[in-house]
Amino acid sequence: MAVITERQAGGKNVIAFLDMIAYSELKGLIEISDRGYNVIVGSTIKKPIFFSSYSDHPRRLIQINSKLKSTAAGRYQLLSRYYDAYKKQLNLHDFSPLSQDLIAIQQIKERKAIALIKAGKFEDAVAACSNIWASLPGNNYGQHTNGIAELKSAYIKAGGTVAEK
Repeated sequence: MAVITERQAGGKNVIAFLDMIAYSELKGLIEISDRGYNVIVGSTIKKPIFFSSYSDHPRRLIQINSKLKSTAAGRYQLLSRYYDAYKKQLNLHDFSPLSQDLIAIQQIKERKAIALIKAGKFEDAVAACSNIWASLPGNNYGQHTNGIAELKSAYIKAGGTVAEK
């Protein structure tokens, strides 16, 4: 579960959405890590890669496959170049779990999805955020995406509510 409080996040649906993103990005790694906050891209359940200090983004460039390299790290798999910009913008001092939650919420706000999440418009919110997180359906990153039904189930399990259609 996200470390940010319901009040700081803007409600339980926002926290549930954060938990859904973490589930989608880190399947199976949340349980064997520090709730996903210390996971480096390329980790698998059999070969996890963790970082040990939250003082800064780990900034490790990992070869994912023959075409893809990434510095993604943390619960929401943030690239180091974006961390630098958000650190300055949000006046953050580290890459701690709270800082990671705050950055993810800022990214969601930038996609104008916070109101959708609060209103329980889950599928619309996922669509709005799909270009940020490669594991969400609806992007063209060419990486594995998870199905909307599976993600909605994870969101509801995390305490999120969905509006009636």
